[in-house]
Amino acid sequence: MRIGTDREACAGAGMCALTAPAVFTQDDDDGRVVVLEREPDGEDAEAARAAVRLCPSRAITLSD
Repeated sequence: MRIGTDREACAGAGMCALTAPAVFTQDDDDGRVVVLEREPDGEDAEAARAAVRLCPSRAITLSD
């Protein structure tokens, strides 16, 4: 699995960082998504999938 993001679409809601803190954080300046781990595995991969489902702006994508 590989994570992609669209920072322009990101609303800065922070659900990704709350749901998968080992995979995502938020930019200190604008609050938009920052990926910490582009290819998570194990529990981090499951948390990343949950973060994708919870993202209100659909700014995160997953590819295999």
